[in-house]
Amino acid sequence: MIEPMKKVTIFSLKERRQSTTEELRRLGLMHIESMTLKSEGAVLEEAKKAELEKVLAELEEVKEKKEKVDSLELKVSFDETEKALLALSEEKKALSEEISRLTVEKERLEAFGNLEPSLVESLRKEDIDLHFYTISDKDYRKIKDSDEFTSIVLKRGKQSIVMTVNSEMRGSGAIEFLLGSMSLEEVSRKLDLDDIRLAEIKKTFRSYLPYEHEWIKRIREREENIRFENVKSSAFEEGDVIYITGYIPAKRIDDFKKEALSFSWAYLIDDIKDEDNPPTLVTYPGFVRIIKPVFDILGVVPGYREYDISTYFLLFFSLFFAMIIGDAGYGIVFLIAAIVMHIKNRKASDINILLYVLSFTTIIWGALTGTYFGSEAILLKFPFLQKLILPAVTNFPDVVGVDSDWAQNMLMKFCFILGAVQLSLACVLNIIHKVPRKDLSWVADLGWLIDIVLLYLLVLYLVIGAACPFRLVVIGVATGFLLVCCFSGQAPGIPFVKGLLAGLGGFFTTFLNTVSCMSNIMSYIRLFAVGMASLAIAQSFNDMGAGFMPIGVVVIILGHVLNIVMGLLSVIVHGVRLNLLEFSGQLGIEWSGYEYDPFRKVEEK
Repeated sequence: MIEPMKKVTIFSLKERRQSTTEELRRLGLMHIESMTLKSEGAVLEEAKKAELEKVLAELEEVKEKKEKVDSLELKVSFDETEKALLALSEEKKALSEEISRLTVEKERLEAFGNLEPSLVESLRKEDIDLHFYTISDKDYRKIKDSDEFTSIVLKRGKQSIVMTVNSEMRGSGAIEFLLGSMSLEEVSRKLDLDDIRLAEIKKTFRSYLPYEHEWIKRIREREENIRFENVKSSAFEEGDVIYITGYIPAKRIDDFKKEALSFSWAYLIDDIKDEDNPPTLVTYPGFVRIIKPVFDILGVVPGYREYDISTYFLLFFSLFFAMIIGDAGYGIVFLIAAIVMHIKNRKASDINILLYVLSFTTIIWGALTGTYFGSEAILLKFPFLQKLILPAVTNFPDVVGVDSDWAQNMLMKFCFILGAVQLSLACVLNIIHKVPRKDLSWVADLGWLIDIVLLYLLVLYLVIGAACPFRLVVIGVATGFLLVCCFSGQAPGIPFVKGLLAGLGGFFTTFLNTVSCMSNIMSYIRLFAVGMASLAIAQSFNDMGAGFMPIGVVVIILGHVLNIVMGLLSVIVHGVRLNLLEFSGQLGIEWSGYEYDPFRKVEEK
């Protein structure tokens, strides 16, 4: 459920701004309404945090992949150590840039050999002006006998290297090579020295890996300080008084009052008004909490005034997952993964339990359809598995002796039933929610419910050719359409006529939504289509591998791994979509909320 909130404003003396902010953090209950994003104090803390992160990045860079290092206590001054490592980081950056530059210079010089720039310069002072060029052999043949310059070929090839004495090869297609300040030998020597120094710096950073936790700890402290400074700056001033507004769960108001008394605060507690935009705190009932990681991964939060659909989401998501993956063999793979995760972590996390649920539902659905790694041979070899098959949804109708078209139609019909049930449930939930509030728009939801049920019959006729009472469908859909038009604009406090006019004003939108309602029901056929595609892929790899055993075993295994990965992606694209778009859209949920995040000191794990 979505916890009710109260809007709370606390008042304190201006001179107690610092201590009041500290007390507010110690309280750990209030979600600050309008927090300053970049206060002056926070900017300073951000700069300090950036320095810490810079050193931490250097430590992470020299750490081997999956390397575990024992943590030690830093017995010298942290600030001095931090300063020294920052200097090393800057030196490392400069060295890396210099190595890149020298490497390019070395490659440039190698074509000309070890020319000494100082020697060339000294000859130039003696009026012997040397210039070096690269020129194509074709161009050089054209100008080699020219009297305009004296040239010496240092290297002959497709790109010749030529030196001129007291003359220049202008307009000949030659490209002049400009000597740098160092010779090839000096560049190579400098590169070696830089590489040695860079290795020494990396070695120094590695020696500080056991103290990595010290930087992580201080970065967290800076993050705490940044938020503290922002909250401190968020308090409004009125003379000698400061006040700050936020939201607290209604069930924690008594705790707030008790603490506010000990802090000598004055406070004002208000109910949430229409213009307020409070955060959302969802309390998951019991077992349903296992769906929270999915919401966290998707990054969706219902608005404060929207529904908590976590229970329904878990129920339908588990079924959709099973139908999309569609294979008991894959379900067994997921179950093994869940068991390994459980053993490794020594306890079952919410994600672990969710994986158990999804694996069991997949195994059950796979058993009902008779699908084990997409293989009919497994069913024939183990006859007892055939007894678990539900003929109406089986993927192997020949094994159980039913017509394939009939089985396929029944499976599609089941998908449409799921769609009609889920969308109808949304309408019922809306009605249940609105009737106690005397919100007449519940009649519009009743109209949508009528439309969904009758459009479901039309969908069955269009897709699988089922009998359809057209007269009832037309009259019923028209009735539902009129109910939606007349009552969708109604709301508590709005005069009936005004609401009626608002609803009729959206006539065309309602018409489009009615058409969309039928497409929403039809969209549930994606469960059938994706499941069949997964089966076809599994069978294809089985057939490919069977053709050239024993190497074919590798092909079969890789094929099934690929199919599982594709199935998981399909769950996100299709299974999640049906809950977040079709179902949520019928409920009117826009996922416009943001999480309740009280100002508090985060405990170090």
